[in-house]
Amino acid sequence: MTTAAVDHLPLPLLRSGKVREVYEVDAGRLLLVASDRVSAFDVIMRERVPYKGAVLTQITAWWLQQLESEVPHHMLASTADDIVAAVPSLGAHRSALAGRAMLCRRTTVFPVECVVRGYLSGSAWKEYKQTGTLAGEPLPPGLRESDRFDPPRFSPATKAETGHDENISVSAMQSVVGTDVATMLESLSRRIYERGRDIAAARGIIIADSKFEFGRDAEGTIRLIDEVLTPDSSRFWPADRHAPGGPQPSFDKQPLRDYLDAERRAGRWNGEAPPPTLPDGVVAETSARYLDAYRRITGAPLDLSDL
Repeated sequence: MTTAAVDHLPLPLLRSGKVREVYEVDAGRLLLVASDRVSAFDVIMRERVPYKGAVLTQITAWWLQQLESEVPHHMLASTADDIVAAVPSLGAHRSALAGRAMLCRRTTVFPVECVVRGYLSGSAWKEYKQTGTLAGEPLPPGLRESDRFDPPRFSPATKAETGHDENISVSAMQSVVGTDVATMLESLSRRIYERGRDIAAARGIIIADSKFEFGRDAEGTIRLIDEVLTPDSSRFWPADRHAPGGPQPSFDKQPLRDYLDAERRAGRWNGEAPPPTLPDGVVAETSARYLDAYRRITGAPLDLSDL
């Protein structure tokens, strides 16, 4: 299914991001629809990655079910039949929603990303290598890329509309959302990460880091929102291949990044839009990585019969 199939839902479109569209159902509910669009290095590719949107939606739904005892969340329904039953006006669009749509409670979103880092990687490693710090705060000397943090580090970030999020200190986060809310969001984020880390570890996967978003609903309850512990919001590494001292293989769009890196090194792409055309093999391998992550985490393959 192509993303064009969801362009004409009989609902107001609130916003369209790199990956998903958000529709207004009514004053208290939103419909999130994840596409098969893929971006890398802040550039959206022309090609779609088959089943990517369904993986992001359904792995989030699976995690939210596991986490219900840990934190309130925004999910109301994640199957097309349940969504149509709750919003009958979408009945004619059931096939477009299958697998990739989630009906959610509406919240006022806190303007911070709540990142928990179990390992030194990504932007944290880049900063540490240069200055020995994370968000300006000192880290122990002598750490290697992909070393484990014990305990994990809470590392909030700004929510950027375009480009990269920026790591900020906890005190900076407190100035944005208030001390009490910041304390609660850190506690919830740590609890979610630790629960997810333990579940994934039993399946041979390291969750190196993950970012979470939260919002407050109309009754004042703080809820976990957006995607949760997906290959796009987290770094998943195979546990049996973890070797500190360099980057690790991952269950995400690494084949795409590797191809684009090679194109840049060869001088065939300047790192900006428009992106190069992706070979079919890169698209297929990237799709396979997402489907493999779903299977490994949930213990069963994604049901493709309705997609």
